[in-house]
Amino acid sequence: MAIRPARPDELPALVERPGRPERNAGTAAYLADLLAKKCTRPEWCLVAEGADGGLDAAVALWTLPGKDVPMAFVLLEAPWDEPGLATGRALLDEAAALAASLGTEELEHVVDSPAQPPQFQERPDRRVELLLASGFTSVREGRRFRLRDDAELPAVDERLTWRALPELGREPFLDLLAATLPTSADARMAADVAEHGARGAAEIFLTDMEGLSYEPDWWELGYAPDGTPAAASLPARNPTTAVIGLVGVHPVHRGKGYATAVVARGTRLLQAAGADEIRGDCDAANIPMFRAFERAGYENFADRQEFARRL
Repeated sequence: MAIRPARPDELPALVERPGRPERNAGTAAYLADLLAKKCTRPEWCLVAEGADGGLDAAVALWTLPGKDVPMAFVLLEAPWDEPGLATGRALLDEAAALAASLGTEELEHVVDSPAQPPQFQERPDRRVELLLASGFTSVREGRRFRLRDDAELPAVDERLTWRALPELGREPFLDLLAATLPTSADARMAADVAEHGARGAAEIFLTDMEGLSYEPDWWELGYAPDGTPAAASLPARNPTTAVIGLVGVHPVHRGKGYATAVVARGTRLLQAAGADEIRGDCDAANIPMFRAFERAGYENFADRQEFARRL
C-alpha cells in the first residue's frame, strides 16, 4: 500500500464504486466544485494505492474559500470490510500529518446518517469505528434540517424590532452571544465556553461565521418590546448551500417563541436573496431549537455526528 497525493488523471473521481453511477458522478462533481472554489487543493487529495495499482482509499482536506489552513476532511473512502481498518487508519494519519504541517491545530469530520449526497457516506458504523481508532473524539450529536418545498412560514413576529450589523457593529452581537452561549444546549458551544470563557467563545463563534459568505444587512439583532436585545439572526451561505447559521435567544427571553421568529426571519432574507435551498442544524439535545425549525417549516432529514482530533 502506498499513500500519495492523487494524480491529475485521478481527480476529481478518486475512489469510484462499481455499479454506483449516481454516487460516482455526485462525488466527482462535488470535488470539482471544491477544487474550483479552493476549498481543497490537488495536493490535499490523498489516495491509498493498492498492489494492483487501483485506489483502495481516498480523502480530501477541506477549508473555507480564501483560507489556506485545512479545517476538516471530506470524501473519506476506505475498504470498510478490511479487518482492523488498517488502510483507512494509515490514510487518516497521513492526512492529519499533512494538515498539521499546514498549520491546522484541530481537524474535524462529520458523519451523516442516512447517507446523503454528495458524499454518500455508506457504512456509518465502520466510519465511526475508524475515526475513534484514529484519535478522533465525538464532540456533538446533531440534527440536520432543510426547508420543506411546501413550507408556509409563520407570520412575522411583530414583537421584535430588527436592527442590522451595519447600524450596530460587532459589539452588540458579541454581547448577546456571550450572554447566550453559557446556557446553550449545544455541546460544541458549551465546550468552547468551558475552554475560552463566554466572551472568548462568542468571539470564536462570530469569527467562524464571518468566514462564510453573507451580506452585512442579513445579520440582525431582534429587540423585545422593552427595548432589550432578545435574539440574534445570522443567516449565511457556506460553500454548498444557504444556511440559517445561528439562532441565539437571550436567556431572559427564552420560552416566548423567538427562536421560531429568528428561523423565519433568516429564511425570508435568504429567499429574498435568491436561495432555492436553505438548511440548518442543531444539537440533538436542543429540543426547543428542534421544534423551532419544525414550526418554521423545516424537516429533519438527517442526523450528524461531529468528530475532532487535536493535532
